[in-house]
Amino acid sequence: MVNKANSKPRRSSGRTYSRPTQKRQVKKAISPEQRKVVLFNKPFDVLCQFTDDQNRKTLADFITIKDVYAAGRLDRDSEGLLLLTNCGKLQHTLTEPNKKTAKTYWVQVEGDVTDEAIFALNKGVELKDGMTKPAKVRRIDEPSIWPRTPPVRERKNIPTSWLEISITEGRNRQVRRMTAHVGFPTLRLIRYSIGNYTLDGLDNGKFKVVNNPDA
Repeated sequence: MVNKANSKPRRSSGRTYSRPTQKRQVKKAISPEQRKVVLFNKPFDVLCQFTDDQNRKTLADFITIKDVYAAGRLDRDSEGLLLLTNCGKLQHTLTEPNKKTAKTYWVQVEGDVTDEAIFALNKGVELKDGMTKPAKVRRIDEPSIWPRTPPVRERKNIPTSWLEISITEGRNRQVRRMTAHVGFPTLRLIRYSIGNYTLDGLDNGKFKVVNNPDA
């Protein structure tokens, strides 16, 4: 126990201390005239990056526009719309979960999908990383699309179904995990749209530059 009567007040050295501060580097804003938005219809087995040390196919094999980067990702074994831009604000808008940018997928699943499975996907399903948010899911006819290389492996005597699935989340391999959870594994996954941008008029393996892109 400290004897307060005998304790002496500490002498101040007269010095003050402060933590060193570093100036944040603020990137210069991109003007509307400088903003680039590129839509790319990614083929199967292509990485969503420009370099790879294992000599796999990358964006560099298809995209000739300089200084653009993918806004979000699309798995190597998935196909369809990938958006690239030089605008950090747009990248943030499209990838930030709180922004709730809708992404729509055409999904081929194994089996004759049931009404119960569609209802569950619409409502949300429990995955290992938590409940998914409600999605918009419906049956569709097989879309008129390019053949995949290599072709999808379909088992004899087992039908397949096509779904259109719209989600606002971006968890790792989320759509595949969702369909597997309700008993219908994904065989082929194609992203059709991101927000207002779609695959319409864009051949597989091709890209186009958007004129007057949204901010």
